[in-house]
Amino acid sequence: MKAAPQAQVRLIDLQDLDSSLDRLAHRRRTLPELAEIERLEGGLAGLRDAIVAAETEVGDLQREQKKAEQDVDQVRTRADRDQKRLDSGQVTSAKDLGSLQTEIESLHRRQSDLEEVVLEIMERTEEAEGKVSALRTDQSSAHEELSGLAGRRDTAQREIDDEAGTASAARTAVAKDVPDDLLALYEKLRGQFGGVGAAKLFRGACQGCHLALNTVDLNRIRAAAEDEVIRCEECRRILVRTPESGL
Repeated sequence: MKAAPQAQVRLIDLQDLDSSLDRLAHRRRTLPELAEIERLEGGLAGLRDAIVAAETEVGDLQREQKKAEQDVDQVRTRADRDQKRLDSGQVTSAKDLGSLQTEIESLHRRQSDLEEVVLEIMERTEEAEGKVSALRTDQSSAHEELSGLAGRRDTAQREIDDEAGTASAARTAVAKDVPDDLLALYEKLRGQFGGVGAAKLFRGACQGCHLALNTVDLNRIRAAAEDEVIRCEECRRILVRTPESGL
């Protein structure tokens, strides 16, 4: 392949711009805010699950407390009714009186036990409600931190996009100075060799693979026509000659 020396030199400008664009794209993909946002979003998902579990526990305890309080009311109502019967004098049989008094005492003990159950449930409910409150505080703090990170991410991405836009415009202008066949080869090699399709020959070394050329290869390049497109024998990238090539 042949191309004017000036067109070949423009490949180095193109490569510099492409490398800059690649670095900007890498920076955009690896912004530290992105990893922090991912971490926080994972934490928020865990908090949401924990809140649902805690609220479910609160709901279960409230229903349990309501049922226990109803049991207390039923036992209290029955004890009150029996006490009224006892106080009314309607029960005259000594045996019946004894049985009624025994039942009232049993009901009072049952009421006391149930009231203890209600208190224990109330304590558990208060603890569960405190857990929900603490989790919601953590959730609020995480949302606030996430909002700040998202703002910093957006600012950094806009700055990178502005730089990339400037570099892309410059690349378009430079690419116009490179013949289509040479540009196609350059693009192909860029895809094959980690984004670097062309490199300078600098003081006898390829700046693509950073290996010094042997005497035979250097003599071959010296003998080549100025418009001959040279490839590095080691890395096969386009090798661009300049006054600093050491030929």
